[in-house]
Amino acid sequence: MTTSEILARVREYYDAKLHEHGATPAGVDWNSLESQTLRFRQLLRVCENAGPFSINDYGCGYGALVDYVVGQGYTFTYCGFDISDRMIRTAAELHTGLGYCRFSTDETDLKPVDYTVASGIFNVKQEISNGDWERYITETIAKIARLSRKGFAFNLLTKYSDPERMRADLYYADPLCLFD
Repeated sequence: MTTSEILARVREYYDAKLHEHGATPAGVDWNSLESQTLRFRQLLRVCENAGPFSINDYGCGYGALVDYVVGQGYTFTYCGFDISDRMIRTAAELHTGLGYCRFSTDETDLKPVDYTVASGIFNVKQEISNGDWERYITETIAKIARLSRKGFAFNLLTKYSDPERMRADLYYADPLCLFD
């Protein structure tokens, strides 16, 4: 399966979530605001005590990370990228007037910045084969690395999760392989 085919399936999945739940954590397939906030806090450890910084949000959804970063009192410039036009339109509407933020569905709009974060973009593999999904993950991590001058952070579900809580449509990575 090509990357374009993978992205089309992912886009369709998240467009449906946003349509069903609106600009909420459920609209980007998170269980709760608390779990979304915890993920943001962990991902932003990459830029703790950084002073003013620039950040790419790769897979920004409706732009919830902007609100979190503002709430933490950081001084920053932000570019949110998402493959979903619907997500980007929603993010732009919710963050109108924030001159330090921009949103785009065009990956070429992303420029190298201090940090890049990606929250949840590797979780929902649906019926895509593990091999194709792992290739997509590897290619995307390489892109994120090239976009980041000081550091980057992303998250994945782990194959060490409780089996009774695992879903067939989600991808559970082997963290040891990724560290290697």
